[in-house]
Amino acid sequence: MDYLPIFADIRNKPVLVVGGGDIAARKIELLRRAGAQVQIASIALCDELAALHKEGLVVWRAEAYQSELLESVFLVIAATDDTDLNARVFDDASARHLLANVVDDQPKCSFIFPSIVDRSPLVVAISSSGTAPVLARLLREKLEALLPANLGNMAAIAGQWRGKVKARFSKMSDRRRFWETAFNGLFASQVASGNVEGAKKTLDEQLDAPQENQGEIILVGAGPGDPGLLTLRGLQVMQQADVVLYDHLVSDEILDLVRRDADRICVGKRAHAHTVPQEETNQLLVSLAKKGKCVVRLKGGDPFIFGRGGEELQAAVDAGIPFQVVPGVTAAAGATAYAGIPLTHRDYAQSVLFITGHCRADGDGLDWPSLARARQTLAIYMGTVKAADISAQLIAHGRDAQTPVAVIGRGTRQDQQVLTGTLENLDALAQHAPSPALLVIGEVVNLHQQLAWFQHSAQQAGRQSAVVNLA
Repeated sequence: MDYLPIFADIRNKPVLVVGGGDIAARKIELLRRAGAQVQIASIALCDELAALHKEGLVVWRAEAYQSELLESVFLVIAATDDTDLNARVFDDASARHLLANVVDDQPKCSFIFPSIVDRSPLVVAISSSGTAPVLARLLREKLEALLPANLGNMAAIAGQWRGKVKARFSKMSDRRRFWETAFNGLFASQVASGNVEGAKKTLDEQLDAPQENQGEIILVGAGPGDPGLLTLRGLQVMQQADVVLYDHLVSDEILDLVRRDADRICVGKRAHAHTVPQEETNQLLVSLAKKGKCVVRLKGGDPFIFGRGGEELQAAVDAGIPFQVVPGVTAAAGATAYAGIPLTHRDYAQSVLFITGHCRADGDGLDWPSLARARQTLAIYMGTVKAADISAQLIAHGRDAQTPVAVIGRGTRQDQQVLTGTLENLDALAQHAPSPALLVIGEVVNLHQQLAWFQHSAQQAGRQSAVVNLA
């Protein structure tokens, strides 16, 4: 270990920065966030530092550096383009046993600035000991994506409860177990959803009855297939799950991101072949949550767009189970974007309708006269089985038989297929499309050949994405 990683309390302590340019300004911003009293030695100040000085937020102590400026400071930073001056600052500081940092000159640093993930009061620092700062920055970016923004609030609340927890549990092992349960349970979820008062109430309840651990249900939209389209929040929740109930529409690549030791239960549905009845899925969600488990219901696309997410959460409400919803990229948005088909365009469509081709047997029929209007895009989910009827109804109610259509099979995945043609041969297209498939009807389909970026990228990368035109 080349450097001892420590966190220094510099609140209200004087820190000298030699230099007044943009690089110095970046260091001063960090110092001010940590509460330091910043003093500057520089012949001139950049606009940002001049504004801070005018507001009295930094002290412009001298226009020229002199070693005497080090007599009353906690540490010093040299951020000038004068290598001789920087070296002198470092030597003067070392002679006084002061910590010094010369920007971009690692041998002349008795301390270095790490890459920081700031979730104050929780702070993560990453350092390569000055050997590979770009690598440290890349690691920081990965951690930024993995660590929820609410961790700071969680740590702050935990700090307020430390005394209560210590008074309630005399053994350190009991305190550790309490916090492990809190940070992996309902308390953490409530903080994540912004329910701070509810989170505090949960801590109090768990202090009174620590053996009880209330579960919850988290509805997560997995997107249309490409794991890159999974939301950051969705990934974080999947890493916290005790059990995951998923559909056939969830891709294997997405399932690979689930916490390794979480139980996985497939409750998928396919047209005319329901694996698990919806009522049974609802009951399974509730029963697992009542056992104190964090239950993630992972659904393809967005759970509130033809995903029966509302029905499942109504069951949670009836059972008194807490729940959250993490939206996902719906197929109509993701698959059409990857196919190069904008859903709206000023020249072709001023509106878009999302429709399901799989309605309840006892439900009302579709409003075909409205759907057949020109200059609008129809995005039809689960429509391949009824493609012939959809085509016939639209044509019968006035939509031109030559209206461009596309059937996007396995949209956003590496084996995506886009089949294009006209409304009159929609059924033939649907029969050739792999599942799952989205039907797109409207003049915007004409833009596919021009804007099919993913098709071009797939061909260049040797993937299996294909385009078929049956017009």
